[in-house]
Amino acid sequence: MHQLEIKQIECRYAERVAVRELDMHVKQGSLVCLLGPSGCGKTTVLRAIAGFHPVVAGEIMINGRTVSRPGFTLPPERRRLGMVFQDYALFPHMTVAQNVGFGLRARASAQAQKTVEQMLGRVGLNGMGGRYPHELSGGQQQRVALARALAPQPDLLLMDEPFSNLDVDLRERLTSEVRTILKEQGITCVLVTHDQHDAFALGDEVGVMNNGRVVQWDTPYNLYHEPNSRFVADFIGQGVFLKGNLLAPDTVETELGIVTGNRAYTWERGTAIDVLIRPDDIIPETDGPLQAEIIDKAFKGAEILYTLRMPSGGTLLSLFPSHCDHGVGERVGIRIQADHLVVFKR
Repeated sequence: MHQLEIKQIECRYAERVAVRELDMHVKQGSLVCLLGPSGCGKTTVLRAIAGFHPVVAGEIMINGRTVSRPGFTLPPERRRLGMVFQDYALFPHMTVAQNVGFGLRARASAQAQKTVEQMLGRVGLNGMGGRYPHELSGGQQQRVALARALAPQPDLLLMDEPFSNLDVDLRERLTSEVRTILKEQGITCVLVTHDQHDAFALGDEVGVMNNGRVVQWDTPYNLYHEPNSRFVADFIGQGVFLKGNLLAPDTVETELGIVTGNRAYTWERGTAIDVLIRPDDIIPETDGPLQAEIIDKAFKGAEILYTLRMPSGGTLLSLFPSHCDHGVGERVGIRIQADHLVVFKR
């Protein structure tokens, strides 16, 4: 069953079209993400789902019930939604327990108190109900915001850049924790973010947006390895394009040699193409015939990201295991192993 259905919606700000012809279907218990650069329309979609922004075309349905269509917008408070905002939007004059219980005011106090205690336990904040938001770390505030959103048992959880104010280590840990909590509770979630790491860590499926449209809806794995357009290829991950020529439907010739992959292209033999090469497509080969000069390096812990200058003068990125520690200016042997062949006409 699709808990959320969006059918060909269009949203505007005055005469400017922010979202156009957008379709989206989310199954019960799925975690999905809308990913894209600033201004692509992803936050407008979230606001339309929440009922904060009208649609001028199309329809939004939650649990089979129409909540938005042209001329009709069901108020947000009647949509049974939970929301986690970028700045958490906690009430500073309320304790943690009061914040979490804010949406439970219509329930009996004993029942509400029990729910608050359960939610604080689920997000790892046992014993902190009496504290105030300013007494908490950023990660703890994020957990309070999540507990508050989940306490009324919403049909759907919406999250707007919830990890953007956290440092890298904390956001990675919390993204994993939030995913675990949502999966355990069977909560359906739509996350909006510009950060692909957040989207990939949380989402079962990700929709990449550009200019108000979803240009590819897929799993994180497929978005990285099989982008359907040059925009997605550029936006997702790191990589460079090498010039080449098509030798056969699944084989191309580049300055790094002949590459055979897992996809077949129907263009004529000899067609001028660009081949997407990711850092993990370039692997070290100590005695290999192809040599490249290291012009920059970035230590990543288990790996080192090298920027390499090829004999032609072009550059590549490559991830080596961190025990392969080379200095800038050294020459290293490399070979290409691009099992997922991603090619665009030049």
